[in-house]
Amino acid sequence: MQVTSAGARLPPRTLPGLDPSWSRLVRVADADGVDRVWHLLDTHPADEPEVGTLLCVHGNPTWSYLWRGLVAAAPPSWRVLAVDQLGMGWSQRLDRPRTLAERVDDLGRLTAALGVTGPVVTVAHDWGGPVSLGWALAHRDQLRGVVLTNTAVHQPQGSAGPALIRLAHLPGVRPLACVRTPAFVRATTALSRPALAASVRDAFAAPYVGAERRGAVGDFVADIPFAHGHPSRPALDAIADGIASLDVPALLLWGPRDPVFGEAHLRDLRERLPQAQLHRYEGASHLVTEDAPQYATDLVQWLGELQTPAAAPVVAAQHPPLWAELEARRMDGGPAVVEVGGVHVSWAQLHHRVMALAGGLVAAGVGPGERVALLVPPSADLTAAVYAVWRAGAVIVVADRGLGLRGMGRALRGASVDHVIGTARGLAAARAMRLPGTRIATRPLPGVRHDLVTLARRTAPLPEPDDAAGCAVVFTSGATGPAKGVAYRHRQVQAQVDLIRRTYALTRDDRLVAAFAPFAIYGPALGIASAVPDVDVTRPASLTAAALADAVAAVDATVVFASPAALRNVVATGDVLQALHRNALDGVRLLMSAGAPVGLPLLRSVQRLLPQAELHTPYGMTEAPPVTGVSLPQLAAAGAGDGVCVGRPLPGVDVRVSPLSSSGAADGELTDRPEVTGEVCVRAPHVKDHYDALWATERSSSRDPGWHRTGDVGHLDAEGRLWVEGRLQHVVTTPGGPLTPVGVEQRVEALDEVRAAAVVGVGPVGTQAVAVVVVPEASSTRSPVAGLALTDRVRAAAGTAVAAVLVREALPVDIRHASKVDRAAVARWAADVLAGS
Repeated sequence: MQVTSAGARLPPRTLPGLDPSWSRLVRVADADGVDRVWHLLDTHPADEPEVGTLLCVHGNPTWSYLWRGLVAAAPPSWRVLAVDQLGMGWSQRLDRPRTLAERVDDLGRLTAALGVTGPVVTVAHDWGGPVSLGWALAHRDQLRGVVLTNTAVHQPQGSAGPALIRLAHLPGVRPLACVRTPAFVRATTALSRPALAASVRDAFAAPYVGAERRGAVGDFVADIPFAHGHPSRPALDAIADGIASLDVPALLLWGPRDPVFGEAHLRDLRERLPQAQLHRYEGASHLVTEDAPQYATDLVQWLGELQTPAAAPVVAAQHPPLWAELEARRMDGGPAVVEVGGVHVSWAQLHHRVMALAGGLVAAGVGPGERVALLVPPSADLTAAVYAVWRAGAVIVVADRGLGLRGMGRALRGASVDHVIGTARGLAAARAMRLPGTRIATRPLPGVRHDLVTLARRTAPLPEPDDAAGCAVVFTSGATGPAKGVAYRHRQVQAQVDLIRRTYALTRDDRLVAAFAPFAIYGPALGIASAVPDVDVTRPASLTAAALADAVAAVDATVVFASPAALRNVVATGDVLQALHRNALDGVRLLMSAGAPVGLPLLRSVQRLLPQAELHTPYGMTEAPPVTGVSLPQLAAAGAGDGVCVGRPLPGVDVRVSPLSSSGAADGELTDRPEVTGEVCVRAPHVKDHYDALWATERSSSRDPGWHRTGDVGHLDAEGRLWVEGRLQHVVTTPGGPLTPVGVEQRVEALDEVRAAAVVGVGPVGTQAVAVVVVPEASSTRSPVAGLALTDRVRAAAGTAVAAVLVREALPVDIRHASKVDRAAVARWAADVLAGS
């Protein structure tokens, strides 16, 4: 028997993050009877694991070093085998190229020699994906689960393949870039942003020093079967077709900024593995295991769930479908949707159009559960499109224009939309955002096959209503991190509508003006007419008192919903209202304001403009609107406190807090004990179903079964009222314990010379110093450091030790509400200032 071990060796003992005790060399005969020496990382070389084995397969041009974080994080009950494929890493170099089928066979022979009998969870990246899946198909009896990171098994229709790989695949380029020079090796580790540490990039390149050690790097590229006649094409096609029959749990951990494997490859994998959970690590690129090292902890959590029986599904209360009021008022000629200065659509007209469009959408191929992005401004068209999509059984996907074109594109691509409904400008934006899916214009457009006008003349049977079906994916504002897609089923949105109707005693006699445009969509479901004032939805603070009054008059409104930023400008422009405007505002019986804290002075100023209205400030979030509520008299009665009083839980809503530890982590048992500060947790029938494509985020937010962790921190008082003290991520971890920011900010903002304030921590977690950043009422000097008099006043008011007082002309806030301060950005700025920048 021929024995060769050319190039096989143990890696250097000094590579960052790699424990030398994990490494071993193993000799295994291949299909030709030739002994081959493998290098692998192995956490249980001599004993059987208690639970199972993680079989980790790298791609090209990496090696088992890719999995060092997982090897370190894996529980002792799991054996981790991270292999260096033959010719790669520190394994033996080869005398000829290996095909995909041979590599799958090689891996099977290795696991057999190592005595692996299952259960096995395969974990793979890049070209290791097809190899590991080939092994999985050949070892179904051992397979317990599949984990894939940025890989592919098929070139989706219309895709010529990754441009970078096709370039490297060219015969003239491949030898130069992949073998004779380390260009391909070095380019792979250069894809990450922020850049990987030089020592880590050097560690990835260490096995590939010299052309004689890079032969398999070029061979791997050559083995990618772009052409139908390629020798590895049959094996890859068989793997791609076969994985649909794998009936084991699957997890996809994805870097969405990957220039190699994009959204089309991810969509293809999800279609082949419909049972797969997905987590997208925002900002991560091709080497997702490097860009998002928390993947290892997330994977370990997923392993734990494999051993935990699934919880019994919760049976929710039944609610009428969201279009029930449309059905009930289909003969009503009264106004349903009013465009200020534009069209008035009656209930009868809206019902007819919704049903006609629903049939047309189904006829055009919009199927149950498919996702439809809506790039239509607030209008009668938008309202009709939303309810038509719902009636067709599809799911609306809504991303705020305030995210900007790049943020919207990232969100909508991540939601894997199947169709896009838009105006001419909306569809142009869809093209710029590189959105997939069928295009449907609101009006006939050249080059666009479908439009709402034509579709309304087509018919098709409509599906039966299903309140367990998907209803909406709505993205958060991105004010406290990357925008997250929040997925709802129909029953949860129906429960929201029912709660709002009951809480605020809404009837068909009410009419709604929604200065926060998405809230106008509730109008038809609530059975009340609605209008949106003339305001730029990306600039809520541009709403004037006159524009609000015009909208109120247009629909004879009794109810107004507006953000605090909008209300501030309404108050600021209220002095110029004419008698006609004031008469219209006198008819408003209820005002709701949400999205950010609403102070007593602002509410009292609004009350003077709306003298007949009850003023309420519901508290909630995209994941659960609303949760609590408080009226102006109740807020006044609560008085001052540590945070913002947002009132008592609404009927059917439970609120608890998870107490903070000394490090600022919310890891305490849920409690409703008064005056205990912690993360606010809510439970109610209308809370979100899950975060979309964010499996790990969802598991973290719902780790207490049935509860949603909001990310807000606060406390309940003795009267059962909730007080919000800030965001969990903004808690300052001082040597004396955690400090929540809002209470301090309120005390500082009570000073006459301070318009706004933000409290942030500077320094390492656990030893942070408190910095207060203020926006003074009067213009200040050019220095970002406050003067002595202002510093003394702020320190006296703060009620806690303050290390520094800084000044800015304005605080950064979110676009959707123009109210939520980006304290993380303020903290970075403060740290730079205090460091002498």
